[in-house]
Order: sequence, then C-alpha cells, then structure tokens
Amino acid sequence: MTELAVPGLVQGQRRATDRVTLLARSGGDLPDVSTLVPAEFADQRSSSTRRHATIACVIPAYNEESTIRAVLTSILSQTRPPDTVHVVINNTDDDTPEIAGEFAGQHERTVKGERFSTVVHVHDIGENPDKKVGALNYGYYVSRGHDYILGVDGDTTLDRFCVEWMEKEMVTDPRIGGLSAIYSFDKSAVQGPMAKFLVAGQRAQFAGFNMDNLIRGRNMAVLGGQCSLFSVRALEQVMYLNHQAAPWVRDSEVEDSKLSLQIKDAGYSTKISARARADVGPMTTLRALHGQQVKWNFGGIDLLWPGQRGDTKGQPLHPNLRLRWYENVSMVFNIVSRMAFLLLLAAALSIDAFVFNPVWLIPPAVATLLNLRIAASMHDKSASDIFYALLVVPAELYMWLRMGHFMTAWTQFFARSDKDNWAAQAAAERGRGSAYVMPLVCAAATFAVLIYAWSQQTVQIQSAILSIGWPVLYLLTVLQTLFMLKKLVRRQRGFTV
Repeated sequence: MTELAVPGLVQGQRRATDRVTLLARSGGDLPDVSTLVPAEFADQRSSSTRRHATIACVIPAYNEESTIRAVLTSILSQTRPPDTVHVVINNTDDDTPEIAGEFAGQHERTVKGERFSTVVHVHDIGENPDKKVGALNYGYYVSRGHDYILGVDGDTTLDRFCVEWMEKEMVTDPRIGGLSAIYSFDKSAVQGPMAKFLVAGQRAQFAGFNMDNLIRGRNMAVLGGQCSLFSVRALEQVMYLNHQAAPWVRDSEVEDSKLSLQIKDAGYSTKISARARADVGPMTTLRALHGQQVKWNFGGIDLLWPGQRGDTKGQPLHPNLRLRWYENVSMVFNIVSRMAFLLLLAAALSIDAFVFNPVWLIPPAVATLLNLRIAASMHDKSASDIFYALLVVPAELYMWLRMGHFMTAWTQFFARSDKDNWAAQAAAERGRGSAYVMPLVCAAATFAVLIYAWSQQTVQIQSAILSIGWPVLYLLTVLQTLFMLKKLVRRQRGFTV
C-alpha cells in the first residue's frame, strides 16, 4: 500500500506535474489500481502519494444578519465539515460581523468515529468596490493551501451530507474542476400568499433547470455561487490561461457563469452533483425577483454575445452555453405564442369570428402534465408543489413574470445600458425601486397600440389577418407541444431534484 502523506507537507506546494491521489476524509474510498502493482514493477521515480483532501469554505457575506447563523450552523453540522471556514464580510452595515463572530475559532466534531476539526475565521474587509467578486477572491487568497474551495452564499443552508458527497465525487474523478450542488428552496418559513406563490414558482423553475443538467451527463453550464466545490488546481489553471490575478472577474454580470466557462476551457469538466443538496435564499417579493432574474438573464446574454462589457469574450458556440441558447429560444417561443394568442383572440371576438376548438386544450394539458412530472421529481415535494402544477394558473402567471424579466434583460442589452444590475438587485432586495412594473406597463401599451391599429382596419383586412395569423399560431403551438412531449416522456434515470 502506498504510504499516506501528511497534508501539511504538501499544502501550497502543488505543481502541474505532482502526482497526488486525494482521498475523501468521510471514508468509503474507492481502491486505487496503482496500489496493486508489485514493488518490482513500480516506477521508482514516481512521487505519487495518497493523502486526505483538504477543503476551505468561503462565505461572501453582505448584510446577512438574518441568515448567517443558519448557514454556519449547517456547515459545522456536516457529516464531513470543511477544514477551514472563511466568512468574508463586505460592504455590510448590519449585525452580520457580530453574529458571525460568535462562531469564530476551532470547532470539533466526531462522525462515525472520525474526528473533524474546523477553524472558523471572520474577515470584515469593509468597503469593497468589487462586492461579491472581491469577497470571493479574498477568500481564494486565504485558502490557497487547500485542495478544494467550497463557495457558499450567505443565505444558503446545506443538507448535512452535502460536503461529504461533493468531496467523494470530486476525489474519484480528478477531471472535475467544479461541482455544483442541487439547488432548491426551503418553503417552511415563507409567509404570505404572494411569497408562497413566488417560492413555488422558483422551486419549479430550479427543479426543471436542475433536471435538464442532470440528464445531460450531469454537465453543469453554471457552477452557481450558492454552493459549489472548486478544485484549486483548476482555479490556478484558469488564472494562468486568462492572465488573471484571481479566479473571479467583475466584468461579467454573472461571475459564476464566466468562471464556469473558463474552467471548461482549461480542460476540466463542470458538473452538478448527483445527490448533494442545498437550500438557497428565495426571492419573496416581485421587486426582488425581478432584480435577481434580470441580472441573471443579462449576465447570460453577456456571455452569449461579445463586446458588451469590459473584456468579456462572447462564446456563442461554447458547449456550456447550449442550454442557455435553448432557454432563450424557448422563451421567445413562449412570448410569441402567448402574445399572438391573446391578440388573435381579442381580434376574432371583436368581429364575432371566434369559434372554439377543443384542440386548443391540448397544449395546456401537456404543459400541466410536464409541470406535474417536474413536481413529482422533487425530493422534498409537498402538496403545495403538486397544486402549483395542477392548478395551471399559478404556473402560467409565473411564466408571464419570467417573460417580463427576459424582455427587460434583452432591452437593456440592445440599448447598451450601463446599469449596474448588482446594485439594482441589492436595492430591490431592500424594497427599493419600481423597475419590476415596467414589463407590465410595456405590455399594456403594446396591446393598446395594436388594438387601436386593429380598429382602424377594414373588415376585409381584418379577416385576412386572422386567416393568416391563426394557421401560423397553429404551427408554432404544435412545435412547442412536441418539445414539451419530448421532455415529458424522457427518462430521468432515477434522479431527483
């Protein structure tokens, strides 16, 4: 058996040519075939060693006084706790430093006879112009001696097996440069009908997104900052190849998406864990949800299309962006079909030309079945998730909200807007701003203009428009329904989200 190496002798001294086999501290290690080779056939020049992996957890915290205690409690309660935890507080004006400070110091924990020691450090770096990106890079610099860096948001709580399962997946496949947990939302503490509706919509949205990634070889386009485990070696390779001083860069609206593309370009894979889970902080108001989703959508466009911001390199054909293209094209189809149906319906009713056909019930029926299957795939599904799918109206209303976020982001892009969506989201979460009502205002104005234009046409022109519009809408709806049927009948291979 190859001798077990002492972690302290190699920390901070890794090179690309080092041959170190990492072991998961939680046990259950897979046998390494190299240990079966007789001594007379072994390569005497090899410096291959076997040792336990080390993990540093970095938590960027910005005004997280209401959640930071639960986050740290969930991390210290892991069946495989991180070796070090760095809470990096930035731009904060609440009690986050004081609450996090209660956890500073060394913590001991014994799990199945294995003793773990975790040291919690609290860093208040004050005013930080790079915001979350600056906090993440600070955490990287103080964690470089470890093998893996676990990034956790200040409002994300981890399932107690999360770190253990993520570590095992990483050490058994060195090709993985980054691994994301399966994200969902804890709805137990959500109060109020609007908040419950929005959280149910976000749960369904994330469930569908996670399942899409799981069944595509677990390839993850975005290693979300909420809870992802990164190989330090992969981060170092990204810095070298892209001439960066730190892994995360601020010239992208979605720093996690940019880093994910760079890790993939460096020759590593980006994956979603098969079973590690984490509950992220939900958006419980329309204002906050709009700020978050517009930032995500705009950041995705930044990566699809070059030249929008700084030195961001648009990579429309990048393999990690295929799912983003699918999401954007799918959203365009959703917008066109819904707007066209409402306009054609209003036009037909205005001249008494509408005739109901039961065939129009097929698309919503298929959509309901698809939503129901997504709800059934949730590992913590409840009656509220099933009702959300079955009642049709909540899912449809949430889709209209997503359409508004989508249109806002693309409008900002084509207008070459320099709006700081980071600041906009932060303000929205504090209850400021009214940008979330603009999609509704624009939709109402569009309908008003089109209805007025319709009323100015002759009956012959109106009939011609309807005779062309309805068949086009039929074809579009048939295509959408076929895509939904494909997703409805695809194998989920036993995955739950």
